[in-house]
Amino acid sequence: MTPQRITLVTLGVDDMARSRAFYEALGWVRHGQSQEAVTFYQANGLVLGLFGRADLAADQGRAGADLETGAITLAQNFATEAEVDAAFDAAVSAGAEVLKRPEKVFWGGYSGYYADPDGHVWELAMNPFWPLSEDGSLTLPEA
Repeated sequence: MTPQRITLVTLGVDDMARSRAFYEALGWVRHGQSQEAVTFYQANGLVLGLFGRADLAADQGRAGADLETGAITLAQNFATEAEVDAAFDAAVSAGAEVLKRPEKVFWGGYSGYYADPDGHVWELAMNPFWPLSEDGSLTLPEA
């Protein structure tokens, strides 16, 4: 088994119902193993989890810690600029905070940023140098 992998990303949230509503408005489908205190969304080979912020801190062995957000960026890549724009508009309609509207960027692609209701930052991008598989997954091309 390769050590270079990520299987689960868990986001600490303040209001589970609000966060579920946001992600489900984007078209994410809650997995049947979700419970009242934790929500799971199956993605391409990875699971996104939502867990109450205080419960997450306690589970990490840091009860009472103030878990902040914004120090990482989650990203979704798309095949076209139009797909980026559509996904960005859907996120804003679902309640996302606009951080940077999609635009052409210095590295030759197109991207924008939003924050979900708990401040978790998402980048939506089209990278002409990174072709996507039919299911939207990304494997970096050889140099």
